Amino acid sequence: MKNQQLFSNRVAILATMHQKEIVIAPLIEQLGIKVIVPTNLNTDVFGTFTREIERSGTQIEAARLKAEKALAITGESLAIASEGTFCPHPSLPYISSNREIVIFIDKENELEIIGEEFSLDTNHNYQLVQNLQEAYNFAFKVGFPEHGLIVLASPKDSHEIFKGITTNEQLEEAVNYALKNSSTGKVHIETDMRAMYNPTRMKNIEKATRNLLKKINNFCPSCGIPGFEITQRIKGLPCASCYTPTLLTRAVKYQCKKCGFSQEELFPDGQYADPGQCMYCNP
Repeated sequence: MKNQQLFSNRVAILATMHQKEIVIAPLIEQLGIKVIVPTNLNTDVFGTFTREIERSGTQIEAARLKAEKALAITGESLAIASEGTFCPHPSLPYISSNREIVIFIDKENELEIIGEEFSLDTNHNYQLVQNLQEAYNFAFKVGFPEHGLIVLASPKDSHEIFKGITTNEQLEEAVNYALKNSSTGKVHIETDMRAMYNPTRMKNIEKATRNLLKKINNFCPSCGIPGFEITQRIKGLPCASCYTPTLLTRAVKYQCKKCGFSQEELFPDGQYADPGQCMYCNP
């Protein structure tokens, strides 16, 4: 079964209000799908980076809710949505990381496929500043004005908040106002992580979409349905020098969500590990 047969000449609703169609639509349309962005869908109700609304559930659950809402208001059977998170890297806690997922839901064929990208390439940052010069120093460090900013008197106060700051005039107005209304003499400035104000994040969304496309184009050898993907990585790749098992991947397991068929692939990254990755050769 080819993906063209499943998706050709169908319409997919992209649940976004932050211009993610710029990077998502051209890739999804390679499947023969027409991508439409609804004008009456407010995705902010499922959570905002700017704290007004807490995210609904996990990252995947929030993306799924967006897609399901898009289907509900349009009556279509194919939907796409994305969701991002920013947090300290699990191994490098002082460095921010960005995980992006793009979910693809096909009600007609009972399919749900998720593309993802985990990246250290992010400008996610914040700082307390007490004057305009400190605000400018922070701004240029995080890629302003190409990347937007957010300013508020306190990180716990989302009522007086300036978002989507992309000009010097906007930055000065926001910082001066926040300083005037701050009880501490400092104001909170941070990167605006909404996709249309953050080209670095937009690139990660594109990479997640490419990962999604790769999964869609990987068919189950048993039933022919798209989405035959890696569900497990098995460690133990032998060292090229001493042949001791390392923590690197020796094999991967693919599984079909539809029929349950699974298949193991040995040595996806090569037959041996670099001795520099071996706990015995390089303790």
